[in-house]
Amino acid sequence: MTLFRTFSLLCAALLAVPAWAQNPEFENCLNTLRAPARAAGVQDATFTRHTQGLAPDMSVIDKLNFQPEFRTAIWDYLAGLVDEERVAEGRALLAQHADTLARVQDRFGVDPATVVAVWGVESNFGQTFGKSPLVQSLGTLSCFGRRQTYFRTELYAALRILQAGHIAPERFVGSWAGAFGHTQFMPSTFERLAVDFDGDGKADLMDSTVDALASTANFLQKAGWQTGQPWGFEVRLPAGTNVSGEGRRTKRPMGEWAARGLRRVDGSPLPTGVGNAGLMTPAGSEGPAFLVLRNFDAIYSYNAAESYGLAIAHLADRLRGGGPFTTPWPTDDPGISRAERRELQGLLILRGHEIGDVDGMLGERSRAAIKLEQERLGHEASGRGGQKILRALRGN
Repeated sequence: MTLFRTFSLLCAALLAVPAWAQNPEFENCLNTLRAPARAAGVQDATFTRHTQGLAPDMSVIDKLNFQPEFRTAIWDYLAGLVDEERVAEGRALLAQHADTLARVQDRFGVDPATVVAVWGVESNFGQTFGKSPLVQSLGTLSCFGRRQTYFRTELYAALRILQAGHIAPERFVGSWAGAFGHTQFMPSTFERLAVDFDGDGKADLMDSTVDALASTANFLQKAGWQTGQPWGFEVRLPAGTNVSGEGRRTKRPMGEWAARGLRRVDGSPLPTGVGNAGLMTPAGSEGPAFLVLRNFDAIYSYNAAESYGLAIAHLADRLRGGGPFTTPWPTDDPGISRAERRELQGLLILRGHEIGDVDGMLGERSRAAIKLEQERLGHEASGRGGQKILRALRGN
């Protein structure tokens, strides 16, 4: 046998080896999960079918360690989630799905604007589901990185969903962390709270808007939603107010807040009869301040991040006809909307930068190009896209 022939056979043999077998650590981890999966109601045949030949997706570990709702400045985070584009689309969908939303409200007690706001923030009204195969993502997170115990529970739930035939394997895709569908339920949440509201015999969060909207309202109701009550409201702090130790969890009677001089941002007195409230100042005492009530906690439970909860609450207010926050964020370089991000990307391309698609997502290549332009202009070279760099490139 010639040397070339031997080398060719060796290459062919290596290519024939399943991807998981080329990662012994992942293979061994999956093998250890078979027995606990069985104890959790996953049949061996199901486990084998969906994990045999599975390769880890290590990119999810990087994403686990960088979550924008915890790392991004609040004014950037909200600028991209609650912009005029999303408000206009959300209002159109409120009208389009008015009958369904009315039935949802009758059944679960959650108002249409809040349900649609969750839909908008979670998947841009069904336009961005995510493309990660859920078993692959959850399998990887079950074997590497932090919070493995949590992700193993979600992996077993995902396998039970497939086993029961709720969702076809090829449709079972979503976010890198395992959430899926119009309003991005985790698998265990699906099992507990997904609702068949269109009467076709299955709760389908991927292809049934009706089921997704009802399931979202069911989630909020079970999280303690109080029908007819607000999530909270923006307030005006008296000069010198000490916000140390205050927060969402530190609820105080509304009368106590009033006695400390707080008023609604328009100057009117604080409402009565809405329960205790916590003072939330996401950018410190110089930025917007909010008294948040029990319904904010229900929204917060959807993703356990205050910036996320504020995005949904604010979008819901905007869908009802409300305006932007009155108090400006304490920055000289405010965030930019998705339309402005697309404009910024277009300006970067005009200056010769190769950043990929103009999609309003300021990814690694966009940020690198922004940094180069900031250096050229003598700005702080942070790579962040804000109003300063946008205005500077418009002027150029």
